Amino acid sequence: MKIKYLDNSEIDKKKWDECIKKSFNGIIYAYSWYLDIVCEDWAALVDDDYLRVFPLPIKYKYGVQLVYQPFFTQQLGVISQNILTQEVVEEFLAILSKRFKYIELNLNTLNKVDASKYKVRACLNHELDLINSYENIHKKYSENLKRNLKKAEQSGLFINPNIKPDEIISLFKLNKGKQLTHLRENDYITLHRLIYAAIGKGLAKVYGVYSAQNQLCAGAFFLNSNRKLTFIFSGMNEEGKRVHALAFLIDQVIREHSTKHLTLDFEGSNYEGLARFYKSYGSEKINYFNIIINNLNLPFRIGLVILRKIKSFTGKI
Repeated sequence: MKIKYLDNSEIDKKKWDECIKKSFNGIIYAYSWYLDIVCEDWAALVDDDYLRVFPLPIKYKYGVQLVYQPFFTQQLGVISQNILTQEVVEEFLAILSKRFKYIELNLNTLNKVDASKYKVRACLNHELDLINSYENIHKKYSENLKRNLKKAEQSGLFINPNIKPDEIISLFKLNKGKQLTHLRENDYITLHRLIYAAIGKGLAKVYGVYSAQNQLCAGAFFLNSNRKLTFIFSGMNEEGKRVHALAFLIDQVIREHSTKHLTLDFEGSNYEGLARFYKSYGSEKINYFNIIINNLNLPFRIGLVILRKIKSFTGKI
């Protein structure tokens, strides 16, 4: 292995994106265009001629350069076109640990580490294989979900598959967003840029759910890349909750993409209510690791406790 550290200006973005595209664990969050939007700055560890890469979102807190997990990215870590063992992942982490004083990052599902060597926390994701027919997938829905879908259908909901992203962002801000005080206007601007960039690349699907009175009550944004359909963001109001609009929307997305060589990635969650909702579609639980490497002196350790509040945000209801 020939792992080298590269500043952003030194990264060959064409080779980088080709690596993400060809890697067996390539993920949408790791493409250069995606990172350019969601990060203040990012560097990388690169093995050989972009055989394996490790994106490093960077920011400064209290004069300390640190690696963090940006909003709207669930997982990063080592992306590889070749064999990826625990030893390989830990070799990347050893180099990372020598260069940065503080790292808090989510590795991807296929990055394994020795939990006795690092401070790690298992995070929960849910994925649903869409290669089966809709009828076979539907059979595995929970009974409660099936009842809610019947209620949604009876309420006269309908879907617009080409809604403007701004409408979903506004719907979120006016409802769930009021409870999330850590979200700033810049974060919504980032999300806006991200959605429109993905639409421009032909990777995005934006759905709106309307009531029988033709009022928008829910919406969601999905990205299709690396054989995954990733549920990135959603918005819903009180009427949408009452008529189970989001459950209806996801069911329609499953119906539309069933029998395709795709996996629906629900993007979590560790929250019990959301986890139960995603599980109700018959999805499989998938774990990935959040890792913290803290090499700071004691005074800085105390001052940077606030960093534990920096979490990946997915904007789900």
